[in-house]
Amino acid sequence: MSRPTLAPLLQLASPTLPVGAFSYSSGLEWAVAAGQVRDEASARDWITAVLEEGVAVWDAPWVAALMRAWAADAAATVAALNARFLASRETRELRAETAQMGRAMLAVLQDGELPAATAALLARLEQDDGLAYPTAWAAAAVLRGVAVEDALVAYLWAWLENMVMAALKTVPLGQRAGQRLLTGLGERLGGLAADAAARPLDQCRNLLPGFTLASMHHETQYTRLFRS
Repeated sequence: MSRPTLAPLLQLASPTLPVGAFSYSSGLEWAVAAGQVRDEASARDWITAVLEEGVAVWDAPWVAALMRAWAADAAATVAALNARFLASRETRELRAETAQMGRAMLAVLQDGELPAATAALLARLEQDDGLAYPTAWAAAAVLRGVAVEDALVAYLWAWLENMVMAALKTVPLGQRAGQRLLTGLGERLGGLAADAAARPLDQCRNLLPGFTLASMHHETQYTRLFRS
């Protein structure tokens, strides 16, 4: 990683990135309400399963493919990948989550210098079926000159930190427990990123029935702190 790309990469991974990630738990809130996640150990099990069997083997390879498409100015490929990712969202909440965060990321990008062709494609995708968050995030990473594997570590870290913060609020857990979760799971991100960067899309998977059911139940949960 070069020094000129370090600060832009940290910005993309920061919890202060104004895309609203803090307002989503991706079903974790329901898992806590149902008693499936109740302490540090069960929170680790839940987050690990979704990370290793979902985000790292579905979202992350998609980010890698989208980065390569953006770098090659392959607009048709970007649009096709965006459509396929939207179609992969299992519930209404999960689809709304990625589209709303994608829209917010577009607003962030529009605050800076954005190539005309990139701006036009992002706007068209957002106005059509929706702009998936990985599509907008990948565009930002390419514009900042970030290498694919470095970008994937940052993407996975941002997701992990958000899930740990959601666990701290809902289980609830203490800050030290949160740091233990981040330390233990953070050590796995380099290997997961390398695997995702090399994984063909036809070998990706996102079959997590428990996660999908949690998201479905969350849509009608009586009291909620999170939007998903």
